[in-house]
Amino acid sequence: MNDAPSPAEQVFDWLDAHADDRRRAGLARQLRPRGHDSDLLDLAGNDYLGLARDKRVTGSAAAAALRWGAGSTGSRLVTGTTELHSELEFDLARFCGTQAALVFSSGFAANLGVVTALSGKNCSIVTDSAIHASLIDGCRLSRAEVAVVGHADPAAAGRALSTRRTERAVYVTDSVFSVDGDLAPLDELAQVCRENNAALIVDDAHGLGVLGEGGRGAVAAAGLAGAPDVVTTVTLSKALGAQGGAVLGPRRVIKHLVDNARSFIFDTGLAPSSVAAALAALNILKEEPDRPGRVLEVALTLAERLKAAGLAVSDPTAAVVSVRAPSADAALAWSNDCRAAGVWVGCFRPPSVPDSISRLRLTARADLTEGDIDRAVDVITRCAPR
Repeated sequence: MNDAPSPAEQVFDWLDAHADDRRRAGLARQLRPRGHDSDLLDLAGNDYLGLARDKRVTGSAAAAALRWGAGSTGSRLVTGTTELHSELEFDLARFCGTQAALVFSSGFAANLGVVTALSGKNCSIVTDSAIHASLIDGCRLSRAEVAVVGHADPAAAGRALSTRRTERAVYVTDSVFSVDGDLAPLDELAQVCRENNAALIVDDAHGLGVLGEGGRGAVAAAGLAGAPDVVTTVTLSKALGAQGGAVLGPRRVIKHLVDNARSFIFDTGLAPSSVAAALAALNILKEEPDRPGRVLEVALTLAERLKAAGLAVSDPTAAVVSVRAPSADAALAWSNDCRAAGVWVGCFRPPSVPDSISRLRLTARADLTEGDIDRAVDVITRCAPR
């Protein structure tokens, strides 16, 4: 009897060696389901305004599911656009100061769509070296000439744009970078783009709801809202506590995306419940404009107190606070120890971090109390690697 594995059973044998390499490097990842009633203090999620469980938001989501169904039933160009989608697009554009908006099923899909549809073979893309993975993947799919320049370096961006070989160009950046929470010099980058006849695409996922007047975002804070050469992407899953993404910009850009963005055209539309939740959260943000300021206050307090305890902490410009760890293994052990002590923190390790430095990533929330902050600082410092 032949017990040797068949060729079919050996097709994915290479995965075992790959998994072993990741485990040895301390980079193996694990899914950890959470219960709906977890008593962990959450400093890992992106619910910046504390709206994901707000009854006004969840109630709107539930009512929309009952009225419209569990899903949108098709792509946005077939049956997937409801009256709720149009209302959210109108309200987002008006709130952020742009001509128009287009809702996607996720922030990832929004970034893929806008980068690929606004570039192509006859275009050059210049990017910051620390952009989000979704923007990187958009660049890879774009078929454009791509140049990566130094982090938050307008001069380097200008040199790359001025020496390009194509007529069209775009510069792509995050507004708030998700690893260290630092802010891109958007006003300088916009000027460099204008000097070189290039468009500016900004992922404002971590700015909306936190920065700018009333939480209108980093692009608005930089005085660029409604600019004819600036396009912004946002997520509905962070400050707005829902799910989905959107692109904001000139009306002709949005029309172009409807006709050309493959991650919009061929994707099922965002579920009506998520659309309604984002709409409710946006209305709360308008009615309670002090929430963004509280997020910044919490982030600064966390950073100052952790620094005072001797930890290497970033200077937050928005909700993200980064705490450096000596190694990937140390970061993982630190985050596990914090979780065991009741505080859930993010753990960023290569390849998720562009500089290969592992970190704990903390996120501030508007609904954190002074007692929550005391608890978080105590646990993080007590569990720190020695």
